[in-house]
Parts: sequence; C-alpha cells; structure tokens
Amino acid sequence: MDTVIKRILALATLAAFSVLAGCASTKVETTGTPLREPLCQVGAPALTTVVYWGPQWRPDQKEPPLREAAALRGIEDFLAHTSCLSVTGVHRLPAGEAQPTDEDLLRLASTSPLRPERAVLIVVRELGPRLAVGMPVIVEGGTEVLIDVHVLDPRTSASLANTRTSWRNGGIFVIKGVKSLDQDMSAALSATLMHRE
Repeated sequence: MDTVIKRILALATLAAFSVLAGCASTKVETTGTPLREPLCQVGAPALTTVVYWGPQWRPDQKEPPLREAAALRGIEDFLAHTSCLSVTGVHRLPAGEAQPTDEDLLRLASTSPLRPERAVLIVVRELGPRLAVGMPVIVEGGTEVLIDVHVLDPRTSASLANTRTSWRNGGIFVIKGVKSLDQDMSAALSATLMHRE
C-alpha cells in the first residue's frame, strides 16, 4: 500500500512540476526619463539613426566575450526588424572608457556620413541566465537584460530619453541557458525604444 501511495505522490509532484515548468513570463521595469513616444513610427519615413554601444559588466561577470557577441546580435536584430529606422552605423565604444557624455555623443554623431536624426547610446550591464534556489521558492530562473539607453536629437542637441531598463523572462521552475540571449537583448530594446505609454 505504501508503494502505491508513494507512486501517486510522485506522479502528482511530477504533474505539478510539468505544469509550472512552462510558466515563463516577462517583466519590464524602466527608470529614468523614457521616450514620450516610440523612437520611430512604423509606416512613417525611416528615421536616420546612429547607434553606439558598449558593455559595463560587473567585476565578476562570466564569459564577457560570449555576452558581448550576444548583445551585438541582439542590437542588430532589433535594428533589422525596426523598419522605421535607417541605421547609418552601429559602433562599439572603446572598452574600459567612461560612458560618453551628451557632448561626446553629439561629437561622435557629427562624424557620421549622413547627418543622423537620432543618436542612440546602449550600455549593456547584464545579459545572461539567472537562477535563484531556496525558500520560499524552490527554483526560480530565466534570463535577464539590464541596459542603460540614452537617445539624443543631434540636430537640436536635445536629450529625448535617458533610461535604465531591467528586462526579465522566467518564472518558477524555469531554467534557461544562453541560447536566447540575443533575442532577449532585442526584446529589451524593443520594450525600451518602441513602447507606447
């Protein structure tokens, strides 16, 4: 009889884990000054845009080159799928330097072959899987993107946005690796730059 009860409990536990395992959700939190409207309007003439990006990892960041490659693929994916942007260049900022000021960005944008209507700075602070084990939740995981995004209008020198976005996809009993990081990066940029209030 004990064996039957143990089997029933094991099957019930397995069924509960199976139901919960696929329950991933996305949570986006943005602080700072977001765009008042999307970076560009789908269907409108393409907005000439130049993009500058670079990482600022925490000191104990694992596999920075892998994450940087995923970040670049994600940035390129976002730009390729945003038809209302005409991108004149995607430029990696020199490693180890301080985040550029508005004046630095305007100077960099002025060297673009076509005078851009927007200059976008993307600083990648976190890009990777996360996993929490303990109480009250036994296992909670997923992936996380933490980016700072600054948008300028080089024609007027106006700052249009200066935000930090924390994008997370996961949940209870969700375990993800690094395979989705480029798509996660693209999704975080879309949530930051193409959202509607």
